[in-house]
Amino acid sequence: MTHAELQHPRTAAEKAVELVRSGMVVGLGTGSAASFAVRKLADNLRTGIVRDIVGVPTSGATEALARELAIPLSTLDERPEIDLTIDGADAVDPDLNLIKGAGGALLREKMLAQASARFVIVVDDSKLVPRLGARRALPVEVVPFGSRAQQRYLERLGAEVALRLDSAGDPFRTDNGNYIFDCRFDSIPQLERLSAELHMRAGIVEHGLFIGLASDVISAGDHGLRHAMRQDRTTGRTT
Repeated sequence: MTHAELQHPRTAAEKAVELVRSGMVVGLGTGSAASFAVRKLADNLRTGIVRDIVGVPTSGATEALARELAIPLSTLDERPEIDLTIDGADAVDPDLNLIKGAGGALLREKMLAQASARFVIVVDDSKLVPRLGARRALPVEVVPFGSRAQQRYLERLGAEVALRLDSAGDPFRTDNGNYIFDCRFDSIPQLERLSAELHMRAGIVEHGLFIGLASDVISAGDHGLRHAMRQDRTTGRTT
């Protein structure tokens, strides 16, 4: 991404960090947009804008970044109720449903999202789509045992399926030791139905459809910031 393209998710992420208050337990997302939020949160702690923050990271990579920046950390076991999580997304539809998982942390990201009183998504405007599935593949995390059977199952659901590889050309492994299949659909007209079908399949650990979880989506683009809230999407505003 160019410097200009990176500036939009940075702007959205730094706006989201303004929602963090002293004493909060904050979920720390994974990926480039979320990393901007982690860095801004660390700046606010260092300068005293907020105090007594505890972070719960969604991945080993985010944990390493937060430790480097001296953010106090805990775990979901120790902090099962999270005040606010800030994370990115690969695609956002008009109902604030999401596709996530490009960073490979979809299982832990969804666990934190479900444990959060407020789940705030930060994106650039290019991630806003009329319907999920048309532009971005849906990540599906599967156990390595019998993974080809899962691939055939996903293909029967109408997806073009690709096993995600790492930089060495080997199967990418999540922090949980699992594989990810990136599944391309022409579109996903019935999100709840596909979610249910995936959850019923033994060997599929989790998928990247986040339905009804985002409370806020803060997006940034050439025309400024927009903050959409699930409680009343019609009040989304541009600043």
